[in-house]
Amino acid sequence: MSAKALDPLARLKEGLEFDGAGATHVFVVFGASGDLAKKKIYPTLWFLFRDGLLPPKTSFIGYARSNIKIEDIQKQTEPFMKVKDTEADKVKQFWKINQYISGNYDKASDFSRLNKAIEEKGSANRVFYLALPPSVYESVTLNLKATCMSKGDKWTRVVIEKPFGHDLDSSNQLSNHLSSLFKEDEIYRIDHYLGKEMVQNLMVLRFGNRIFSPIWNRDSISSVVISFKEPIGTQGRGGYFDEFGIVRDVMQNHLLQILTLVAMEKPPSTAAEDIRNEKVKVLKSIPHIKLEDTVIGQYVGNPEGKGEEKQGYLDDPTVPKGSVTPTFATAVMFVKNERWDGVPFILRCGKALNERKAEVRIQFRDVPGDIFSSGVVKRNELVIRVQPNEAVYMKMMAKTPGMSFDCEETELDLTYGSRYKGVNMPDAYERLILDVFCGSQIHFVRSDELFEAWRIFTPLLHQMEKEKPKPIPYIFGSRGPQESDVLCEKNGFRYTGTYQWTNQNKL
Repeated sequence: MSAKALDPLARLKEGLEFDGAGATHVFVVFGASGDLAKKKIYPTLWFLFRDGLLPPKTSFIGYARSNIKIEDIQKQTEPFMKVKDTEADKVKQFWKINQYISGNYDKASDFSRLNKAIEEKGSANRVFYLALPPSVYESVTLNLKATCMSKGDKWTRVVIEKPFGHDLDSSNQLSNHLSSLFKEDEIYRIDHYLGKEMVQNLMVLRFGNRIFSPIWNRDSISSVVISFKEPIGTQGRGGYFDEFGIVRDVMQNHLLQILTLVAMEKPPSTAAEDIRNEKVKVLKSIPHIKLEDTVIGQYVGNPEGKGEEKQGYLDDPTVPKGSVTPTFATAVMFVKNERWDGVPFILRCGKALNERKAEVRIQFRDVPGDIFSSGVVKRNELVIRVQPNEAVYMKMMAKTPGMSFDCEETELDLTYGSRYKGVNMPDAYERLILDVFCGSQIHFVRSDELFEAWRIFTPLLHQMEKEKPKPIPYIFGSRGPQESDVLCEKNGFRYTGTYQWTNQNKL
């Protein structure tokens, strides 16, 4: 196989179909002086520019309240841009097509200045990326609609970062506000998890392989566990995190989106609306989560740990004293349809745990009529590892080498770093921003998806806010509260701990 056949960038360039490819494009970054812009948005725009993946006539405008210059944006951003020595000229070209405008978010006159700067570049398609706190969404979008929309045959697209509201009511309020200003195909609600390689791979794994189709249901599958683990605490961001908690921050969006891709029926095509229609059907089949089907935890310091590990969540000076905001949660939910009835979908996420990992673990039922020694045969599992070290592997039983019929656990393994050595895969933000230019909404969240997601979680969140249940303490660097394992076992997930996946990248 040729290097070009394996190189995603080369294949991307061949398959790119920009919406209005020959036109001028202007990409506006609101909140240009903020953390998200510095660490993610500007570096991503640089990567796309460097790799030749943007429309030829594209330029960038940063907009924020800070009274700074584009040189200041450059200085604070370049540490995150991974610029090689050989790319010095290229990065100069990138900053030449950047400019910065200082302005308020609630002043129409400042938006008029922004619009004038865009019009100076000619008749252009416009992307507005709101790397902003939700508190200013309303004023910014009102001013955008009144002042900065494209004209004629050119399009406008507005990219919105999560959180998309705080609960069902606030989400509906935001959705109604946006829908009063923009058409649905102009709104791009970005959840960066939908841009990850292995999350997108779920579609191909499920619907491109005949072997999975007959077993992808309640007759063969015992449980589905979707996990997100971080080995770090809040690192001084506790004040921000405390407003949301782990359920809003990770579970209600990232993990639930993955669940829909695991559980959805086969769409008629790979068109965005066909896929999103099937995801909504899954969400509509899930009743709201009950507190008794949930375990919440909050990390405490590890006296034997190093550095940050010694500090618990409540030791963070930015966290309100006595906060009961969970930093860990396990929730069990069920998809009430013919395919999945009775199969628990277990969502687990937490900070300050023993490792960094995000994965989908599909555990199959026991082998019927087992003829081998009692307890030797373990359950098969299909594991899709989202991060780090992207991989798909199947945990299975095989004969131990030798004269006997002894069994042992092994795997069929596709580790991406081993199978596709040296292949440079675009990261999530690169894929998603490229999708915005191409007009593809496959990996973005539709308003009815958002409604159903909040419907599932809002009763639980409101109950927790009202009753303020005390989270179970767990030590920084542990696997989380033991009660989580008990809940998983109660719902049919069997953890044996006898098998450890080997990262093939290190071999």
